[in-house]
Amino acid sequence: MKQEFEALYQEYFPRIYAFLYKLTENRDLAEELTQETFYQAFVSFYRFRGDSDVFTWLASIGKHTYYRYLRKNRHHIENLSAEQLIELYGEGSTEHLADTVERQLLMESTRRALLALPKKYQDVTILRVYADMSYAQIGDALHISENSARVIYFRAKKMMMEAIQDEYDV
Repeated sequence: MKQEFEALYQEYFPRIYAFLYKLTENRDLAEELTQETFYQAFVSFYRFRGDSDVFTWLASIGKHTYYRYLRKNRHHIENLSAEQLIELYGEGSTEHLADTVERQLLMESTRRALLALPKKYQDVTILRVYADMSYAQIGDALHISENSARVIYFRAKKMMMEAIQDEYDV
């Protein structure tokens, strides 16, 4: 089992890392969450029945690992001051700093809009956008039809756009 899992780790680590990096936009955190994802996968490897694609299974574990991280650390992230955000995200010259901060604020708004969605909308959106899954793969992972995944994603995008427009009074 160990060699089998090691081969799985070697094959899927880059894709799971990329998926979690897209969610976190932080290399160290993505690395940490990827390691935790594979640890959780190793612990529950005996339960994997092969009903879905291996990547779908691992991405689902990664998504839950990310959610757990957010729940544990939400208060810390929300309490950062503007200066801390600039220190954390601002790189380069001051003329690029405004763009960086503006882009980061928009990404945070998008993340808040995503996290405000009902769970089924969050799940479909995360798997579609961050894991680059097809609607068929999303359907398999969430035990819904391909068409349902497509409709849920469309509705989620609409709800997120409305939330972001409300936040920015557009």
